[in-house]
Amino acid sequence: MTNILRASVDAASPHTSPSPARLPLLDVLRGAAILGTLMTNVWIFATPGSEWAFLQGAATADPLGEPAEALFRFLADGKFLSLLTILFGVGLAIQYDSAARRGTPWPRGYRPRALFLLTEGTLHFVLVFGFDVLMGYAVTALLVARLLTRSERVRRAVLWTSVSLHVALMSLITLALLASDSEESSVSAETVDLYAHGSWLDQIAFRLENAISLRMEPVISFGLLVFLFLLGVRLHRAGAFAATEQGRRLRSRMAVWGLGLGIPFNAALTLGGEEFFFLGRYVAAPVVALGYIGLIGVVMDHGWLPTALTRGLSAVGRTALSCYVLQNLLCMLACYGLGLGLAERLADEGPWWVMTLWAAVCALLVTASALWLRRFSQGPLESVQRWALRR
Repeated sequence: MTNILRASVDAASPHTSPSPARLPLLDVLRGAAILGTLMTNVWIFATPGSEWAFLQGAATADPLGEPAEALFRFLADGKFLSLLTILFGVGLAIQYDSAARRGTPWPRGYRPRALFLLTEGTLHFVLVFGFDVLMGYAVTALLVARLLTRSERVRRAVLWTSVSLHVALMSLITLALLASDSEESSVSAETVDLYAHGSWLDQIAFRLENAISLRMEPVISFGLLVFLFLLGVRLHRAGAFAATEQGRRLRSRMAVWGLGLGIPFNAALTLGGEEFFFLGRYVAAPVVALGYIGLIGVVMDHGWLPTALTRGLSAVGRTALSCYVLQNLLCMLACYGLGLGLAERLADEGPWWVMTLWAAVCALLVTASALWLRRFSQGPLESVQRWALRR
């Protein structure tokens, strides 16, 4: 882990200024990250008790259970979330460089965008999904945006301090879980009934009543968020996403080290049991995410990614905010009792319907985003954001 992170970080120059041209790889990576996060979230929607079941451990995977489900969830859990976080850092760096070219004050000129993202995330949390990521990203972006005005030495110190404290915290949590004798928790029948038969307003009220518990993930992983944002900045300035020889070398190194170290490390933690959940999701998974970036980049560099898939992922990536919210809305309507109620109706039918639901939502997002971009240059929520920030 240390080798690939240091190699990626040290390759960057604090004086490197990326090209203002759009980088095709970034759109594909964003699309993969959005559809990949759904690979994890779809199981939360499909589990009786939904968000609360996940907090109780009832929505986590059994590594010795159904092989297809175990592999599906292993490939996704925490990896694409980390990938998405890195890309938010990349986007922040691009906006900083754009502001510098225009002479816009920074970070003052960025704050309205971050506050708007916080508002969007709050509405998404209240109305749709308890594990929204936008709120945590907005708060982290406000901090990292200010760090971009500081020296490279300060940013490097914050980067390594944040990840060190994060790993220490995850290790302490793991030790506490190993030392505890707590029995396997279960989800109350009232909570299961809430998602199976309760109204939309009932679910909103539940999320508001339990907001502190449902919002704990970005709190305990804040050090990781800061680290991955800053890592995204460094990778962008190193040219890791550019169509250059240096970029291709960096992507190859990330693929080899990220997957070579991350996959075995993550697999060992997964097989270790639920006590190692935090180390797996919040320590090993980010290493694999670097490998995913490198792997997707290498595949694109060699022209191995089918054109149709490239265009589909790129369309989702260009409408990432809209697709992120829409995929959760669609799963809510499919799984909860206020919609089709599939979580209750298919609870005993095995994992295949869940993976089918994921594939169906992905196909819909790819098709809808591609059709939308034929007429508009941005996604619906992206357009609303742009309109609001110009007022």
